[in-house]
Amino acid sequence: MASYLLPHTLLGEGPHKVVAVHGWFADRSAYDPVLADLDTESFQYAVVDLRGYGEAGDAVGAYTTGEGAADVLDLADRLGWERFSLVGHSISGSVAQRVLAAAPHRVRRLVGVSPVPASGLRLPPEQWELFASAAHLPENRRAIIDFTTGGARPRAWLDRMVDRSLAVSDAKAFRAWLDSWAGEDFHAEVEGAPVPALAVAGALDPALSAELLRGTWLRAYPRGELAELPGAGHYAMDEVPLELIRTVEDFLRADIGPEGSGA
Repeated sequence: MASYLLPHTLLGEGPHKVVAVHGWFADRSAYDPVLADLDTESFQYAVVDLRGYGEAGDAVGAYTTGEGAADVLDLADRLGWERFSLVGHSISGSVAQRVLAAAPHRVRRLVGVSPVPASGLRLPPEQWELFASAAHLPENRRAIIDFTTGGARPRAWLDRMVDRSLAVSDAKAFRAWLDSWAGEDFHAEVEGAPVPALAVAGALDPALSAELLRGTWLRAYPRGELAELPGAGHYAMDEVPLELIRTVEDFLRADIGPEGSGA
């Protein structure tokens, strides 16, 4: 697998290092709504673009969660981060868990925001077609975003989310990522891992619900926790940014301290 330096933004100079990885519909700009209010004294964040997205839109790759994890580890090496925590949204909940599978000794804490489980996400045939064709059909992207936010968001917001998604993702890569995050099952590689692991669910998201995460995430991780945000669907960064920051940073802060001293 060819090495590739993920484009990234660094924020803060805190002792607790955190890599934040975006979901299927956006590049690292997905985190823009929360950046101004992060605790940059306690944490240093690296917010990345996966291959096929944003500044990495033309990066050649297999577009798999395993490749994404290898890229994250390569970035951590280049930054000199021996240990770090991970925040992964949606499909990158799976990428983050692949990092854990590959290098468990390097992961301090694991956070999935509406995370795809390590067992993948089995989609009925009609849903599979909706998701697969979303690579080229904006109306399908809109339908997915609307469904996973409980049909509760205004039209202009849905339109903006679709426009951003189309602007920052390569259609071929977008389609290829689906086969990996939905179809691959590597839960046996992480099941029982002792890492503190938080799953954040949006109460308005029927696809990656608190119920689904209780049966997957909490079953996999003995030190797993679940937080449900009442006002959120699948896109908590946009929908409830301050609540998300508080939930995630309180969890990460539980082992704040000198490098290597965390849980």
